[in-house]
Amino acid sequence: MIFKISTFTHQSVTTMSTAKKEYKRITTKTLVDMKKKGEKISMLTAYDYTMAKIVDSAGIDVILVGDSASNVMAGHETTLPITLDQMIYHAASVVRAIERSLVVVDLPFGSYQSDPKEALRSAIRIMKESGGHAVKLEGGKEIKESIKRILNAGIPVMGHLGLTPQSIYKFGTYTVRAKEEEEAEKLIQDAMLLEKAGCFAVVLEKVPAKLAQEIAEKISIPVIGIGAGNGVDGQVLVVHDMIGMTHEFNPRFLRRYLDLYTDMKNAFAKYSADVKSGDFPNDNEQY
Repeated sequence: MIFKISTFTHQSVTTMSTAKKEYKRITTKTLVDMKKKGEKISMLTAYDYTMAKIVDSAGIDVILVGDSASNVMAGHETTLPITLDQMIYHAASVVRAIERSLVVVDLPFGSYQSDPKEALRSAIRIMKESGGHAVKLEGGKEIKESIKRILNAGIPVMGHLGLTPQSIYKFGTYTVRAKEEEEAEKLIQDAMLLEKAGCFAVVLEKVPAKLAQEIAEKISIPVIGIGAGNGVDGQVLVVHDMIGMTHEFNPRFLRRYLDLYTDMKNAFAKYSADVKSGDFPNDNEQY
């Protein structure tokens, strides 16, 4: 078992160092080139300087400053409560840490849906105040004018289709989307609309793998999946989920690479026990 783990680690490091040498800085154009070459795109969330620095140094291509910060950082039930000011704070912290990754920032609920002018103002604030490289919006035809206005200002846009968490109260559930023919066809049309509008990539969340692959083959921009199978151009996960800091959330698409919840809990408990017993600090840990 130890041999297998060390072999896997060596292969991972080799792959990442190759990617770093080829792409010293990831841009929106880089991602399109990667799709053309058939090279998969790796994407993870980050919301603070320390985590972003680790993610970036690992060779992750895209860091998403997601509105999922509302859940994992602030403890809200949904992504809806997080504000534009809070997203800018998280994004600025991430941007200060990165050297290679492309940083994409979610426009939060209420900052773009109803008014294209408001959408542009929100996107400009994110770009100016955080230093982010692109913004991400949820939706297709319904927000077309907002996307166009942002793109016309020279701000790169990543789309997001399928399960769109900001619309949770509309859907009423986090179940898989586009299983029925009518919704599947709308998803295809929306993906093509986003490509035509000028988006540089699109996230597909919780849609059937076959449909996601069909969309990835139909459009020229990268399709990043989360719960959308392996036929797309890349994958994204919430970093707190994939390293096991969260433990209540167990969707089928999630692979946990670590169990930090248990490891950290045990470490904190050991620290507390050492303090109470007088074992910490010892003679070598004081002046």
